Amino acid sequence: MTQTLRAADVLARRLYEAGCRHAFGMPGGEVLTLVDALIKAGIAFHLAKHENAAGFMGEGLHHSDGAPVILVATLGPGALNGVNVVANAHQDRVPMLVLTGCVDAAEEHSYTHQVLDHRAVFSPITKATFRLDAEAADLIADKAVAIATQPRNGPVHIDVPISVADAPARDRGSRRAPAALTRPEDATLAQALSWLDAAQRPIAIIGLDALQEQAAPEIKTFLEHHQIPFVTTYKAKGILPETHPLCLGAAGLAPLADKYLLPLVQKSDLILALGYDPIEMRPGWRNVWDPAVQRMIDITPEPNSHYMHQASLALVAALKPTLADLTRSGTATDRPKWPCATPAQVRQELAAAFPTTDDWGPAGVIAQCRASLPETTLATADSGAHRILLSQMWPCAEPRALIQSSGLCTMGCAVPMAIGRKLAEPDRPVVSFSGDAGFLMVAGDLATAAELGVAPIFVVFADASLALIELKQRGRQMPNAGVDLGRHDFAAIGRAFGGTGVTVRNRAELDQALQQALASDRFTVISAEIEPGGYDGRI
Repeated sequence: MTQTLRAADVLARRLYEAGCRHAFGMPGGEVLTLVDALIKAGIAFHLAKHENAAGFMGEGLHHSDGAPVILVATLGPGALNGVNVVANAHQDRVPMLVLTGCVDAAEEHSYTHQVLDHRAVFSPITKATFRLDAEAADLIADKAVAIATQPRNGPVHIDVPISVADAPARDRGSRRAPAALTRPEDATLAQALSWLDAAQRPIAIIGLDALQEQAAPEIKTFLEHHQIPFVTTYKAKGILPETHPLCLGAAGLAPLADKYLLPLVQKSDLILALGYDPIEMRPGWRNVWDPAVQRMIDITPEPNSHYMHQASLALVAALKPTLADLTRSGTATDRPKWPCATPAQVRQELAAAFPTTDDWGPAGVIAQCRASLPETTLATADSGAHRILLSQMWPCAEPRALIQSSGLCTMGCAVPMAIGRKLAEPDRPVVSFSGDAGFLMVAGDLATAAELGVAPIFVVFADASLALIELKQRGRQMPNAGVDLGRHDFAAIGRAFGGTGVTVRNRAELDQALQQALASDRFTVISAEIEPGGYDGRI
């Protein structure tokens, strides 16, 4: 006997086909059929303690398995709790399917309790929003997956009415064919090659689009062929190992790093933006070069609508085939690039600017974590002063070895992302770095880590301060206001939720706590107590 498919089943099966094996959220009566359909399709549903954290758990898992995130929320307050993580997915280019329950269309005309226009809420922060319909459930499901996963990736919202989820539906097998990879015209490639051959001081800036296209092999071959030094954005860290001799590290938010990197860019006679999405960059990177004086080649999947920079030659094309063409057709020359050896000097200056020798303080905590944890460790970073310092001091040997919110720069992301990563890769060490304020935002989801049986390491920079905001406030000579926290026992919070909790005050204690955490089958909260003001002059 053929089982009758519900509209929710059609949607769930399409998500399974897209590679999804996990969904995160908080159920309500309006999404029970949807949760049931996900489970029957082979997608595990994980209960989080807040919809915002649920979305970040899904993102952490996405960075390991590559599948779109599934966030499930009930109507009204449940849906609205997820607004922050959906906006983050939009700005950080994360493919996400946001599934919200809603009352039936007829009901909303005479029933107002918890009823609001979800689609109006999510429309500005998603690539598309749909209302599920049983007759077109298969088409809506396929459209949603296709839109979420095509460049640039992002969230798509589907509102699921209660009766529609249960309504009979069919899957006609309609699937949108992926867009063909494009390459520039021969004349455009010839122009780019002539500039590459003539350049004496080229530099490349590599961004998130390159990561999403998995273009690391082509980038490596291209840069080595033409001997071009490169900088990455924070999310593109590790696209090539940061020990590579052409690598100058990451940039985007640290004025101290920009002090050395921006003059180098301004001395260049050819800037190559390889999948460079400037949504990660601070205003100091706006219009850094003058295309009337410096040649600039921009290779992106979408036309420039941001005006953060201007290009001399804009190639709206797939990065992998374009770089392959520019490598095959280019002539490697013995003429040395950067005859003044400036990039090597900048590399040395950056290493001196972010030393690993501090006895303690935020830099000492980061340096000791990097020294004590295996090279294979996966890291997550919350927003705040510690993230800026960490992104400069934490070398990555592979893509996505350090993940963070660097488009939206939202607090409260590191802990749930670490839970998602550990769920996806239980055999690898996973560490999250949070400020005390960001940690407090999501501490309740330590319970989720315990319930899932995962064992990340949660490091908290405990300085009783919103350190980055306090630093800016003090820099503007304003009185201290709204930036101080109490001294809280974060280690006790970890123990209360079923993990291990340790407070450390020096590098030896931190090393011991990390070794014990690596050997534990439970999560560990390490509260690294540091003095306020430890970031002065360091970022």
